[in-house]
Amino acid sequence: MEPYLLRALAAGVGLAIVAAPLGCFVVWNRMAYFGETVAQASLLGVALGLMFQLDLTISVLLVALAVAGLLILAGRQTAVPVDSILGLMHFGALAAGVIATALVRGPSVDLMGYLFGDVFAVTGSDLMWVYGGGALALAAMAWLWSSLLRLAVHEELAAAEGVSRDRVRIAFTLVLALTIAIGMKIVGILLVIAFLIVPSVAARPFSSTPERMALLAALTGIASTTLGLGLSLYTDAPGGPSIVLVMALLAGLSLTLGGSRNAR
Repeated sequence: MEPYLLRALAAGVGLAIVAAPLGCFVVWNRMAYFGETVAQASLLGVALGLMFQLDLTISVLLVALAVAGLLILAGRQTAVPVDSILGLMHFGALAAGVIATALVRGPSVDLMGYLFGDVFAVTGSDLMWVYGGGALALAAMAWLWSSLLRLAVHEELAAAEGVSRDRVRIAFTLVLALTIAIGMKIVGILLVIAFLIVPSVAARPFSSTPERMALLAALTGIASTTLGLGLSLYTDAPGGPSIVLVMALLAGLSLTLGGSRNAR
């Protein structure tokens, strides 16, 4: 197998494993729009990284953290619904990122590459980010798992039992931003949130426990990466979108089979 293909497979599998437990809580807490807003704001991080010649993963991570912090603060106000704030920042951040990237001086910027990724261009340094940052994210999720579950089941009861809602949410948001930053290179800013949401959606109909859902989501992501890369090589289609397309098909099949099983 060619080295570039091995790196692509390793990166996709690593991201699938890291995103699985995180994605479960994104689905349970209905945070898909929140995650997508943070992801699309990351394009501004790409532009800033290019302007100041910073490591793009670090600049994307910093911008993702800043936007996530703003969203947390915005969620505390009561004048405007949170989903409206998300919509405002969602499109505003994406537009600002596109404009800032277009204004970067120097060689032409491959905007499509940042938006949709290039899994076959993954380098050894990218793999270090995926597995190093991924190990940190998984460790944080293991530490937060019990508190996140209690908040997802009954937020007021969890708070009464001593779970710090703000502290747990901030920590979860930090992990979300880190995962988005390391996943950008693989499937791009516009599709990275799919790694969080779609495998978890596919796993839900066949999950009797939270842990089983996280495991099935990881297996779905791994299978989608393998099949998506094969589809890309066979059809010469882009790698990232091919992986996400396979994910969506598996999720649709899972929901169909799960609905049929529950109807009996």
